[in-house]
Amino acid sequence: MSKATLQRRPLVKKILEGADDNLLVIAGLGSANWDVTEAGDRPLNMPLWGSMGAPVPMGLGLALAQPKKRVLVITGDGDMLMSLSSLATVAAQQPDNLAIVVLDNEKFGETGNQATATAPRNNGPTDSGAGTDLAMIAKGCGIADSGTVREAGEVAQLVKDARITKGPVFRLVKVMVEKLEFVMPPQDGAHLKDRFRQALGIKPT
Repeated sequence: MSKATLQRRPLVKKILEGADDNLLVIAGLGSANWDVTEAGDRPLNMPLWGSMGAPVPMGLGLALAQPKKRVLVITGDGDMLMSLSSLATVAAQQPDNLAIVVLDNEKFGETGNQATATAPRNNGPTDSGAGTDLAMIAKGCGIADSGTVREAGEVAQLVKDARITKGPVFRLVKVMVEKLEFVMPPQDGAHLKDRFRQALGIKPT
């Protein structure tokens, strides 16, 4: 299999370009958080801190609670591996306003770039060498519109699928391993929650 050539930050910036009040974004912890913030911090982004495995369940709940909004989850392979069962719940609920984009560099970027289960492996004579295919898992769970993006020529369609294609949509995007500067959103969880709710017009409780 050829090496990934897509760079995550220009890709995320392209996906989020022109984001309006109809787009609610959940950013997974770590690299996905920095990617979304570098593309432009906004009140309707909900960057997660210290909550590995939470983005898809949170995105699902938000999609069900806000059916007139588009909900986009952007997270990483390590985070997605932590909550595979949430894909089955997404499939059971079939929210047509939810898209999930998993940026897969086959690494746990926040703890030393150890290989995740999506990386190719060779553990013995019966091992095919292929890593875990998250798009295939999503499809097996019942998310019919699941696929993998590897090439620059597929990015325009990825943007359309993430922003407007009827969901649920799942896209696994193979991205390069890169050492990138941290671009951090506010680190106060209460503040992030409050500004998100206020931007949605929800009165504080």
